[in-house]
Amino acid sequence: MNQLLIPNNDWDSSLYEDKHAFVWQYGEDLLKLLNPKPGESILDLGCGTGQLTEKIALAGAEVIGIDNAATMIEKARQNYPHLHFQVADARNFQLKQPFDAVFSNATLHWVKPADAAIASIHQALKLGGRFVAEFGGKGNVQAIVKALYTALAEINITAESLNSWYFPSIGEYASILEQHGFDVNYAIIFPRPTPLAEGEAGIKNWIEMFAGSFLAGLSTEQQIQVTQTVEQILKPTLYQEGIWTADYRRIRIFAIKV
Repeated sequence: MNQLLIPNNDWDSSLYEDKHAFVWQYGEDLLKLLNPKPGESILDLGCGTGQLTEKIALAGAEVIGIDNAATMIEKARQNYPHLHFQVADARNFQLKQPFDAVFSNATLHWVKPADAAIASIHQALKLGGRFVAEFGGKGNVQAIVKALYTALAEINITAESLNSWYFPSIGEYASILEQHGFDVNYAIIFPRPTPLAEGEAGIKNWIEMFAGSFLAGLSTEQQIQVTQTVEQILKPTLYQEGIWTADYRRIRIFAIKV
């Protein structure tokens, strides 16, 4: 995912591009909501390896991509050397000029507290500027999280404190936006079951890429045990015909700075 805040900030950008391309491929639909125009200034918040930043630029907009993971920014610069990318934290970033729009795909469920990120986004926008975002909403990967909790409990580890995600409801997130000076024009939450690559290894790869906080501090043997337990729990419901499917639930927002 185009992430800004994760444990150790140690993203494997090659694994991200190779096995998890769905992150930006699904994000292309969000670009229709953004509807970038030639000459607009747009910030891509949590740009990852830059694929959607490039698509915004192709619409004729002046775009900057930021991400808190230096490995992602390095890869984005390699992919698109003609674009501008920089390392920055979603909770505390400042850029020279205000933007017509802030765009964020699959990022903000990594960022806590939400208030800090929204305050930074608000100050980055021109009056009347738009904030367009999609990220994990309430109930996102609920089956996977429950399986991780169960697997970790079996080795006497309480998993709640290891959960670094923020999956708000529409009501919760819209309320924070309004408190920070946004008018929420559009908000929806919807299921988006997401097939994972690599066949039988799909859920294992997903856990390694996106749920590393649950495995931090475990021995190699414990990591294998936890992953195998999660597979056993989820296989009857999330594995069919050789393909794992993550139980994603997304929140999508369009808000205006007022």
